[in-house]
Amino acid sequence: MISIKDVNQLYGGTQILWDLNLDIAEGSRTCIMGRNGVGKTTLLKCLMGLLSIKSGNILLDGTDFTRQSAESRARSGIGYVPQGRDIFPMLTVEENLRVGLGARPDKSKVIPERIFDLFPVLKDMMHRRGGDLSGGQQQQLAIGRALVIDPKVLILDEPNEGIQPNIVKQIGDVIMQLNEEDNMTIVLVEQKLPFARRVGKEFCLMERGRVVASGAMPELSDEIVAKHLAV
Repeated sequence: MISIKDVNQLYGGTQILWDLNLDIAEGSRTCIMGRNGVGKTTLLKCLMGLLSIKSGNILLDGTDFTRQSAESRARSGIGYVPQGRDIFPMLTVEENLRVGLGARPDKSKVIPERIFDLFPVLKDMMHRRGGDLSGGQQQQLAIGRALVIDPKVLILDEPNEGIQPNIVKQIGDVIMQLNEEDNMTIVLVEQKLPFARRVGKEFCLMERGRVVASGAMPELSDEIVAKHLAV
């Protein structure tokens, strides 16, 4: 599905990713984890085409899309939910969702009903401005906006940051539902270990811009956590 090969990335003259290699299988739910500042968000932005890389390759289904734009990657089936949500606060819920429709390869202008099945609150608030929603509602809107393109891959950067516990559970349920019912490949950065263990099927641990451990989630032992995640 996604293959990241020998990726190096610099930001402002500082190297963030170092010869990073990672394979993400179709239908997986991969949690990318690590301490603050190890390059997790940078990796997701490189995957989405929001940051360029110095060297290496990123492939989707065997096709090299290293130099493709973020819009082109969205049209290829990659949905992205950034850290901090980045919704448009002055636009309504409906208008925020319609912004995402521009990346649909079939040019459809209809918001998929699936969005409202997953997040009923969005249908009730279609005419409210995004900035008037709670943090949890804004996160649901950000995920909904990414889903309007019917992506094959959904990338989420800390989807539970600053979210109330009941919405955290709902978001976890939706992530698993998308994966299990729609066979959507999920890639998420997650700091909260209990959530990662509940939602993830695979883990990837990063340290100093490199992948230092990966495997099936049951293999994420307390020893590995203490070595690479404990503060």
